[in-house]
Order: sequence, then C-alpha cells, then structure tokens
Amino acid sequence: METYNQTIKIATDYLGPAAERFIARQVAAHLKKNPKDLTKEDLLKLTEWLRISISLLTEDQKMVDECIGRIQSLAV
Repeated sequence: METYNQTIKIATDYLGPAAERFIARQVAAHLKKNPKDLTKEDLLKLTEWLRISISLLTEDQKMVDECIGRIQSLAV
C-alpha cells in the first residue's frame, strides 16, 4: 500500500484531487489488481499506461514526462 500512496502523492501534484481515483482506475483496468496491492515492480508497466492517459488530458509534454519520471523513480 505504501507504493500506491506514494504514487497518489506524486500524481496529486499534477492531477489535483482527481489523482487517487485516476490512479486507482488505471491500476484496476490495466494491471487487473486491487490498487492497494500496487508494488514497485508494477510501476514500469503502469507508467506506460499513465503516459498515454495523462497525454490525453494535456498537451504539456514536459509535465507528463516529469510526472512519469517521478513515479518511475519509486521503482528503484
């Protein structure tokens, strides 16, 4: 659950209060698991989907890259 909470914290910087629901739906839909069971090992696959989904919400590629980079850094 710690990985999930850290991911939400980062996503909130970019998506505001919608971040938790957004991340939960991405995890459930693309990883087919309970969001609270998110692991560091899941993050690289998750960020592939997040990059696509966030890019649909904004044209600010710098922001997308920064957000994805921060979430990927949790995987190490």
